[in-house]
Amino acid sequence: MRQDRQAVDGRHPELGAVIDAVSEVVIGKADRVELVLVALLAGGHVLLEDVPGVGKTLLVRAVASALGLPFRRLQFTPDVLPGDVLGTTVPEEGRFRFHPGPIFTHVLMADEINRATPKAQAALLEAMEERRVTVDGETYALPQPFFVLATQNPIEYEGTYPLPEAQLDRFLFRLFLGYPHPEEEERLLLQYGSRAEVPLPEPHLDRERLLQLMAAREEVRVDEAVRRLLLELVARTRRDPRLRLGASPRASIAYFRAVQARAFVRGRTYAVPEDVFALAVPLLAHRVVVEPEAAYDGVRPEAIIRELAGLPSR
Repeated sequence: MRQDRQAVDGRHPELGAVIDAVSEVVIGKADRVELVLVALLAGGHVLLEDVPGVGKTLLVRAVASALGLPFRRLQFTPDVLPGDVLGTTVPEEGRFRFHPGPIFTHVLMADEINRATPKAQAALLEAMEERRVTVDGETYALPQPFFVLATQNPIEYEGTYPLPEAQLDRFLFRLFLGYPHPEEEERLLLQYGSRAEVPLPEPHLDRERLLQLMAAREEVRVDEAVRRLLLELVARTRRDPRLRLGASPRASIAYFRAVQARAFVRGRTYAVPEDVFALAVPLLAHRVVVEPEAAYDGVRPEAIIRELAGLPSR
């Protein structure tokens, strides 16, 4: 399915500066930083799934700092209630007053989301989708932009509530950071080994400019050939016998926006086939369900998506 690339990428100057600034702090993860920015520009959210200690929290804090956006961290545990996420209405001086929860911020880190009960997960994910919350019959709009980076630990199952497929579909990307290469880990030692605190990057954007860039992303042209390529890849997930569940129409719409956003980050006003291929695995793999027989044989959804897109195996 893979086609030859038709364009040489540059970088949007402002967004490139953000990527460089965050990459000075989160060493060796420039490609993941770019995908986080792509998700933000596309109006999506990101699930970071990896083992402890690989830099998930630092990545979120560094991105928020470089974008000049307020950041809050919500640590999920089984006793977190929906009101702890959204906020509560309490009586004050003879009337009821709404006290906003931690979700009322621009960048929210939902830490260990799989430790939250299904009710708390549903409250967060509904807010992610609707960009507003309803408490005691009153609706409150969330700040714009509103961006959630959720984390979960894939090796712990005690006391966890895995996200069902319908809720995983609310995340634009699922990303894995992975362990650093030896030379990158040595740089980490030299840069942070003797410091008690990691310095965050200076702001390179602000809220108003970021909203302008998000609006500009909508003007990126996606020609018919690229659209057909995208739709064919989505359709292949629905036909593959190894998959019980293929990607939904919601996935197609999210894919289209993400392709626009990647082209924009790469300094183009038009999308190319490479944008479709580059986003296939992080966007589609968590939206499909492998048949039990294939899963028993060790087949991973990432491997299936790579094969369907004609990407080299890993």
